[in-house]
Amino acid sequence: MTAPLRPENGERASFIARVTAEAKAGLERTGASLPSIVQLVVAVTVAYALAHFLLGHPYPIVAVTVTLSSLGLVLDARPRRVLETAIAMTIGIILSELILLVAGQGLWQFSLTVFAALVLTRLLSPVPGLPIVAAVQAGLVTLLPVPPGGPFTRTEDAVLGGIVALASTALLPRDPRRAARREALKFFSAFTSILSSLVAVVRIGDKETAELVLGRARETHGLLEQWKSSLDSAAAISRISPFLRKHRHELAELQVMQQHMDHAARNLRVVARRLSVLSDDRPRPELAELFAGLQSAASMLAQSIDHPELRPIVRQSLVLIAITLDPRTLIPGQPVSEASLVVSVRPLVLDLLAASGMAIDEARRALPDITS
Repeated sequence: MTAPLRPENGERASFIARVTAEAKAGLERTGASLPSIVQLVVAVTVAYALAHFLLGHPYPIVAVTVTLSSLGLVLDARPRRVLETAIAMTIGIILSELILLVAGQGLWQFSLTVFAALVLTRLLSPVPGLPIVAAVQAGLVTLLPVPPGGPFTRTEDAVLGGIVALASTALLPRDPRRAARREALKFFSAFTSILSSLVAVVRIGDKETAELVLGRARETHGLLEQWKSSLDSAAAISRISPFLRKHRHELAELQVMQQHMDHAARNLRVVARRLSVLSDDRPRPELAELFAGLQSAASMLAQSIDHPELRPIVRQSLVLIAITLDPRTLIPGQPVSEASLVVSVRPLVLDLLAASGMAIDEARRALPDITS
């Protein structure tokens, strides 16, 4: 007979499981960031080499920091964000160079430099993080000794670092399509999981589970925002990168898919909310079959990100579901609450059809008329 688990053993097992999960997450995070890390290392090495060997600056600290800070280790490396960061840092450096040249180095000069950098960059940009970046760079320049090259040497390094960072987004892109794909699959995994749970809810009639599913449906907003950010970044980079320009049409289609899946997620929350307030817990096999069909179509839609040839099949599957969405024929004789649930599924199917590439007017025509 197995001995009961002691409390200290349970705590140890919990600790080991937590450490293992954190280590796994760290490895996954590092693996996903490897393209960004490689891009940063190459870019900062190029910036250092150009400033040191081409411009003759013995300590090109500013070129290095501007390059690193402009690119960053973030998902969103679109050219506009890189350029905004580089400009903000350059403004801070120019201000500090001017104040050093006019007033020299000291405590009040340091305070004036930080103040001027914060005010000017805040005036020029609505992004709250940019003034901080500019002020940090300006403060560092004020505190460090003047380099051998004389005044405005560090301004040259800042401009060089910004140019290298911007060029890196075009010539050494981080394959933003892969990041966009990863974020899309995270969302679809949550979306199809919610549909799967709704199948179980209506098959066995479990209102308590429906309330839990509603909570999960509300959490998809963050996944959608991450997907949108990665797609916007990929589309922006594809406009200047000669290597990604050929994928612009593909990225545009995925942006359309993301927009309609955003609407679909909102309508899925409406469906889950209606399920959670039904008056009884009886099984509803017709609705279970309906949600199972939606789950299958959504899973295939996720696969179509890598295999666009599947989208006509997705559309066909959804049209076959759409033509059944008349509560008078799908669930005849049921109360108004049941009919309103079927009606609430119609916008969800409409959004899925649009996400699969069907024109919205054509998708509407696939739905049966329920006004008569």
